[in-house]
Amino acid sequence: MYSNNSESIKYSLCVFMDEEKGDEFGYVQFPQSFDNLTKNDIYGCSFRVIQKLEVHGLDANGGPCFIGTGCFHRREALCGRKYEKNFRFDLKKLNNTKVNERASLLEETCKVLASCTFEHNTTWGKEMGFIYGFPVEDIVTGLSVQCRGWKSMFLDPERDGFLGVAPITLLQLLVQHKRWTEGHLQVFLSKYCPLLYGYKKIPLKLRLAYCAYNLWAANCLATLYYVVVPCLCLLKGITLFPKISSPWVLPFAYVAFSHHAYSLGEFLWCGGTFLGWCNDQRMWLFKRTTSYLFASFETILKLLGYSQLAFVITTKVADEDVSKRYDQEMIEFGVASPMFDILATLAILNLLGSFGAIKVVTMHADKGFKVLDQFGLQILLCLVLVTINLPVYQALFFRMDKGKMPSSVTYKSIIFALLACTLAVY
Repeated sequence: MYSNNSESIKYSLCVFMDEEKGDEFGYVQFPQSFDNLTKNDIYGCSFRVIQKLEVHGLDANGGPCFIGTGCFHRREALCGRKYEKNFRFDLKKLNNTKVNERASLLEETCKVLASCTFEHNTTWGKEMGFIYGFPVEDIVTGLSVQCRGWKSMFLDPERDGFLGVAPITLLQLLVQHKRWTEGHLQVFLSKYCPLLYGYKKIPLKLRLAYCAYNLWAANCLATLYYVVVPCLCLLKGITLFPKISSPWVLPFAYVAFSHHAYSLGEFLWCGGTFLGWCNDQRMWLFKRTTSYLFASFETILKLLGYSQLAFVITTKVADEDVSKRYDQEMIEFGVASPMFDILATLAILNLLGSFGAIKVVTMHADKGFKVLDQFGLQILLCLVLVTINLPVYQALFFRMDKGKMPSSVTYKSIIFALLACTLAVY
């Protein structure tokens, strides 16, 4: 990340130095923006709706969480001081503080500071400064500051305050979100769980807002069910949803239509494009079936003592060919990964299920309308998933560049999908 707006410091100081409310704020958070996003944000990295709508709404409930970058902290709040209602900072006194020390003494002090030994046997990393022990130390740190009585403010100026580099390959994105969601889930299952740690310290609405992000990983369960079970039941001939001719289909249709229409409206209102919204939906599906799944397993293994805490750095350097394909908005696969095995298997599974349903409808006229009436919603769900996975099919079977899906992934996914279909049918 780098500074993109020379006025950012002034904007933050305007909040901290406000005569009426300024002393209440512990930190001022700017959006996490990127300078290398494509027109339609192929990997959905912008968090457009979250930063334009959701985070702004938190200002009325105590303020946004600390996201680890683009943030200005009040020194006292970060160093463990609790907010006192009638206390006011004397900025003139702080600015006029002078220290007359010898250069040699200052040099020795700096050496101790740089070695980090000053924090040994202290509350540093536990009650003051950044809280240690989590991959998302920023979230826990911001929560602890707010639980000490401080508020936070979200500033989103017309010119981005800070810019950074977003992942330009799919694996980079999935690894990054695995780390984030794993860290969030660990926070939820620790003593820093917002519902418990923030009890009587921050508003209930703010605690619930934290939980919405802490439980991202749990979304993998419901998503995997809708991606896997309806397809296999379709092959087996098991109905999961009401018939098209039944009035009970209306609630399902209403929920599906209203949810996606509202989601699209939000995305467009925040400055996105229709293709950008489609890419965003695709990435949410990819992340929920891979990153969130692996994050859940890693967290469980860590709680059981079979895994150690690790911080995986997201690589942001790529060669010229990868960058060129990114600019052309082509999803980059290129390497073998267990995450790609899952994505490809799920994609082929729904493709086979769709083919099976279409075959029955077209080749058996006497059964066609009955099948459509009975399995219409399941067939529609499979077709939607096939549409979302079109880039995966291209990478598996049609692309010839280095960004295609590796052959090993293709072979394994076909075998796994055929095996699953066989077990479902028989």
